[in-house]
Amino acid sequence: MKYVCQACGYVYDEDLGDPDRGIPAGTKFEDLPDDYKCAWCGVGKDMFVQQK
Repeated sequence: MKYVCQACGYVYDEDLGDPDRGIPAGTKFEDLPDDYKCAWCGVGKDMFVQQK
């Protein structure tokens, strides 16, 4: 699954994770820490929507 930041368009891809920020490949979006912030603009998880 992929999730898109509504503020800036950054895509969190569960298959890739976010290795630059210590999130390993395969990490489900719902398993990200509650304080996870967008890699590009810094908004919280609540600003992400599942990509169709």
